[in-house]
Amino acid sequence: MDFKQLNTFIAVSKYQSFTEAAHSLNYAQSTVTTQIKILEEELQIKLFERIGKKVTLTYEGKKLLPYAKQMIKLSNEIKKVVLDDEKPSGTLTIGAAESLCVIRLPEILKEYRRLYPDVEVSLKFGSCADFRHFLKDNIIDVAFSLGTKIDSNEFISEVEFDEPMILLAYPDHPLVKKEKIYPEDIVEEPLVLTEMGCSYRAAFENILRSYNIKPKLVLETGSVQAIKQFTMSRLGITLLPKVAVEEEIKNGKLIPLNWCGPDFGIISQVLYHKDKWISPALNAFLKLSKKIMSDKDKY
Repeated sequence: MDFKQLNTFIAVSKYQSFTEAAHSLNYAQSTVTTQIKILEEELQIKLFERIGKKVTLTYEGKKLLPYAKQMIKLSNEIKKVVLDDEKPSGTLTIGAAESLCVIRLPEILKEYRRLYPDVEVSLKFGSCADFRHFLKDNIIDVAFSLGTKIDSNEFISEVEFDEPMILLAYPDHPLVKKEKIYPEDIVEEPLVLTEMGCSYRAAFENILRSYNIKPKLVLETGSVQAIKQFTMSRLGITLLPKVAVEEEIKNGKLIPLNWCGPDFGIISQVLYHKDKWISPALNAFLKLSKKIMSDKDKY
């Protein structure tokens, strides 16, 4: 089969008429008939039922239709890439920690959208562990990770920098008055944390366990906004990236505690698989991410 036959098949299914399909494609009707016949012979199925002047898809034809449309779509994308490989277009799928979607990504995506309006951006949420699989299986084009460092020869880390983490409490919490906070100071403290699988939650819990402290978790959620709200509502204390709480700290709604325990070792990274084809859309995203995040890191 070839793309012309598939395109003709799609046209006939759309117009339910060989005559109208021929007119839309600027073909002779005999050409349309021949192409459909060849396609049917190759697939060894009947694609259309012809009763009088009415043409309808068979059961097999209905099954073929979505695949034919997808193949034509891919064919058009290939042509677009080959003929205009310098202009970012198509689809870019980004794997992102949900917390980054309210921290780092909005500014980058807003500018990316302004510069490259022909690129359709798709977000897929996950954890650091998920991103390894997503990148290996080519489910995502690039991972925007916040957590412990993903260090592997399989991946290229285009951007990475330390992400300061802050232990936070509501304004009149007793720990606010303590000059220094150590792991043993939060033995009985209720914790409001991100969901299981989040790297910085795991780093925090590992530190506590190394001091033989069992974390007292009262609530977990993937929403950074919800974590901030629950903490401000006196449900417990939390650990979040500094960049996510700058406004609440400035307004006195959340108070940073002077953590003197081990470093959390959290970084932000932008990664892609070493064998990934760097499309114009991906290349533009990598460059823009590096520029914006580097500029932010200067201040």
